[in-house]
Amino acid sequence: VQLQASGGGLVQAGGSLSLSCAASGRAFGSYGMAWFRQTPGQDREFVSAISRGSYIRDYVDSVKGRFTISRDNAKNTVDLQMNSLKPEDTAVYYCAADLDALRPPRDGREYDYWGQGTQVTVSS
Repeated sequence: VQLQASGGGLVQAGGSLSLSCAASGRAFGSYGMAWFRQTPGQDREFVSAISRGSYIRDYVDSVKGRFTISRDNAKNTVDLQMNSLKPEDTAVYYCAADLDALRPPRDGREYDYWGQGTQVTVSS
């Protein structure tokens, strides 16, 4: 599986961005998918995850109520709609795929494939 993230950019605080991750390869519907983010000098942080059939959606507390994860297994995509953005959301955002878990984990070490990252910058 190859993952390609897109949709990052520069936005003012309070604004919105939508990230998309396109997957190539077979059996996208067999993967739990997640978004992580990382800032320079910091550990990679879990943001959100969605199970294979979209039944389970998980969010880190800091983005609950502002971010929404979704997926389209027919199109092999997973999206992250980000609203009410804050400067502390500034980071490089990565999508990731996990083949094994029924419930996508929050630990990035559990993921099998990663996209290249897309920069999100929120100005104050």
